[in-house]
Amino acid sequence: MGEAAVPAAFVAVAAGVYRLEAPLTFATVAALRTPGLALIAAAGRSLKLDLAAVPAVDSAGLALLIDWLAIARSRSCRLHYDKPAATLLALARLSEVEPLISA
Repeated sequence: MGEAAVPAAFVAVAAGVYRLEAPLTFATVAALRTPGLALIAAAGRSLKLDLAAVPAVDSAGLALLIDWLAIARSRSCRLHYDKPAATLLALARLSEVEPLISA
């Protein structure tokens, strides 16, 4: 996945709701970080990311999701992850951060 293709990874579903359609892996997180931050900056008070279409996730992807949460909180934006995959929840559980992803 080239960096030019990354913005297409975020599909607008409704106002303040986007579906992420890209892997959350070591190979993709650097390219996904900035577009994700742009969504947070534009969101205002609330943003929902639907993760149901994420085809793969690893610890780097989990770290990116936590990073986005921290940035959103620093901007008083409530970021919610919807429909995280069982693999993502298992990684979050092992890392003792599951409430951040599933809350």
